[in-house]
Amino acid sequence: MTDIIDELDWRGLLAQTTDLDELRKALADGPVTVYCGFDPTAGSLHVGHLTQVLTLARFQRAGHRPIALVGGGTGLIGDPKPGAERTLNSAEIVGQWVHILGRQLSAFLRFTPEGNAPESTDAVLVDNGEWLGAMSAIELLRDVGKHFSVNQMLAREIVRRRLDGEGMSYTEFSYVLLQSYDYVELYRRHGCTLQIGGTDQWGNITAGLDLVRRVEGNEPHGPAHGLTTNLLTKSDGSKFGKTESGTVWLDSELTSPYAFYQFWFNADDRDVVRYLRFFSFRGREEIEELARSTEERPAARAAQRALAEELTTLVHGEAECRKVVEASRALFGQGDLAALDARTLGAALAEVPNASPAGSAADLPPVVDLLAGAGLVPSKSAARRTIQEGGAYLNNAKITDVDARVGADELLHGRYLVLRRGKRNVGGVILAEG
Repeated sequence: MTDIIDELDWRGLLAQTTDLDELRKALADGPVTVYCGFDPTAGSLHVGHLTQVLTLARFQRAGHRPIALVGGGTGLIGDPKPGAERTLNSAEIVGQWVHILGRQLSAFLRFTPEGNAPESTDAVLVDNGEWLGAMSAIELLRDVGKHFSVNQMLAREIVRRRLDGEGMSYTEFSYVLLQSYDYVELYRRHGCTLQIGGTDQWGNITAGLDLVRRVEGNEPHGPAHGLTTNLLTKSDGSKFGKTESGTVWLDSELTSPYAFYQFWFNADDRDVVRYLRFFSFRGREEIEELARSTEERPAARAAQRALAEELTTLVHGEAECRKVVEASRALFGQGDLAALDARTLGAALAEVPNASPAGSAADLPPVVDLLAGAGLVPSKSAARRTIQEGGAYLNNAKITDVDARVGADELLHGRYLVLRRGKRNVGGVILAEG
């Protein structure tokens, strides 16, 4: 086993622990069973979940046993948000999302192969709907609720903030009881003695610890612990995990592998080294070398490329990552556009300025109109100047005629055109299907 606390500390992940010295000792004597919960409030995990998912994976690689809890029970309620009440989803939808999230988590954690005996560090996937759904209201109030002080619950920051605004329903107010009871069940069933989460989960984690102590008295598995990781912020003040087009999801149908790759490749130089520490499994020496490269040769974007390739491979697989890299090169004239499959090319063009002219291939306007329509130049006259100066490209071939039009045979997969102004400004044309 490696010292996971030192690893998390160096990476800038370690925020709070309940008793650092005791936790260090327990981890050294390990293996320790550690859990983190993920509520199915949407049909996919997103990049904001990666900090906790990968922290669980780091514990597993350090010789400990992770439990990934997907909240089929708590997901029906929802952890209170700072601003307003959550919209409650149906049990059917939440059940579908539980299966999706469980499948996504398998990309990051090593679970026991079907039919094999579990190893000591094999991950466990659980759904808290199993025990929360079987609990009656009387049992919840008598066996769990009696251990919670309303005064302490009212003093929680999230509750105070909501009560100072539009208020909070009793449903969301009671969420902490459900999550706390999860820790009790995992302590009993799996000997779990460590819960992790972001710093925004500290109140829920400590409430769970207190419930374990009250109900189980630190027996028979020893003291329970809690650990939080720092929340990630961006240097420009914007929210991590959001782009102009919205949330960056792990599901390829919601965020294409190309868009996922570009999210990491476009990371600010001020942020990329921190991202490597948070999300990469690369070691200290390699990350420090990438940090030096970013400082000395920022235009090479070596750190961004390393991060994008590692995470795209981890989430979408090596084959998809290879397609994305090939598409990125081809769009900028360094590869064969015709070799790209339609899905990858379409996803790539969706991420750059593009035009969607009405009609069929036969109705396409002249290239100058397409350049202006895609936003690569401010006007048709600017498009003509760009062509005359030798800076306009169609499917990586230089355009020399200011009156050039597009032939139907030039459409890639019958729908796409790649436009470029100079070396770095890429746009496209996407015709409607059918």
